[in-house]
Amino acid sequence: MSAPSAVAPSPAVPPPAPPGPGRLVSLDAYRGFIMLLLISHGFGFAALRHYPGWEWLAAQVEHAAWTGVTFWDLIQPAFTFMVGAAMPFAFTRRRQQGASQAQLFRHVAWRAFALILISNIMSNFGGKPRPVLQLINVLCQIAFGYLLCSLILQLRFRWQIAAGALLLGGHWALFAAFPGPDGPFSMTGNIGQVIDRALLGYTYPGYYTTINFLGNAVTILFGCWAGLLILSPRTHGQKLKTLLGSAAAAFAIGLALEPFNPMVKRLWTASFTFFSAGWVILMLAAFYWVIEVRQLRKWAFPFVVLGMNSIFIYCFSQMLHGWLNRGLGVFTGNFWYLGHLGAIPQQLTVLAAMWYLCFWLYQRKIFFKV
Repeated sequence: MSAPSAVAPSPAVPPPAPPGPGRLVSLDAYRGFIMLLLISHGFGFAALRHYPGWEWLAAQVEHAAWTGVTFWDLIQPAFTFMVGAAMPFAFTRRRQQGASQAQLFRHVAWRAFALILISNIMSNFGGKPRPVLQLINVLCQIAFGYLLCSLILQLRFRWQIAAGALLLGGHWALFAAFPGPDGPFSMTGNIGQVIDRALLGYTYPGYYTTINFLGNAVTILFGCWAGLLILSPRTHGQKLKTLLGSAAAAFAIGLALEPFNPMVKRLWTASFTFFSAGWVILMLAAFYWVIEVRQLRKWAFPFVVLGMNSIFIYCFSQMLHGWLNRGLGVFTGNFWYLGHLGAIPQQLTVLAAMWYLCFWLYQRKIFFKV
């Protein structure tokens, strides 16, 4: 990761204006909203499972046990979708700066390698006798999808669609051709786990598989198409109609596939890819409408602060959330007097501290990038 030179902070809070030329506040705000969810540890809402009538909310901040989709299952698709949405902007800017296609590919390959390296440093940080290679963390999955989509974007649009269909169809075909003990999408013994056992010598906890990156890449590709749409000279109305129509189509396709291809986030199946895309496209449309069309931007500033340092706060949360939680718990007493509900203000306190850290960096124009 790298950061530009620090600039002396201004005594005044910077206004929530576009962070830089060629950027859209709606994209940074949406990314920041997703990062807020990602680092929140469920806002402590899991504690609500102890209170009758609130179990439904507690369930929404946990991943589905296998089939089905919860709110928490939508966070990673939204994160990866936003990676794709940013790609056309980044590639266009680099081409305008004179980068050749070969230079652009080298940059993409380097970023993919850096994401895999960072991911493995985080996953092996503390508590393990020796490093263990893993390729399932969200950064690794993004790295593979980012590299694939950078190549797919070189094709004509109809061939991009064909490439996306081939990725999803190939993933589905693998599971169908080599079913586990309980069928193609068996929780244990599926082809993804067979590949991981052969490649890594172990299978991941939580029943995830490395070849999830195939479906993940399609989610990124959807984001790329959304980014190209927003970058196009179409009117706001045309862009919103296209986004809303795409969301409706994604919902319909996901639900139509579900009887044959169950929604399993832990395997990133085709039905899950489409159904989750419907939600994340709908969220993007909402942010775009409020911020770019209605020009209501001030409310989004807290999200922009996180969105501008997404890789930093993700890594900080992954590695140091427990340390920060324990440290602040010394002063808050983990709100013990609230019983189980004390987890909620405790997590909100930790979240506020992490947001302020990003705000401190934002004031000094320090932005970590890969």
